[in-house]
Amino acid sequence: MANPVQFISQVRAEIGKITWPTRREVITTTIMVFIMATLASIFFFLVDLAIKSGLSGILHLVG
Repeated sequence: MANPVQFISQVRAEIGKITWPTRREVITTTIMVFIMATLASIFFFLVDLAIKSGLSGILHLVG
């Protein structure tokens, strides 16, 4: 087990190596996530609608 003081020193050294994103980068990536989530939801809605229509058509022909 390492010395607690040495461990805290190493943790601080590692935290100092982190490159934090700028405010602009955070805003840009957040907007991109919202856009991609919206596009994905529209895509899956359309796929679901197509499958529903196809199955409804098949069941209508059978029944």
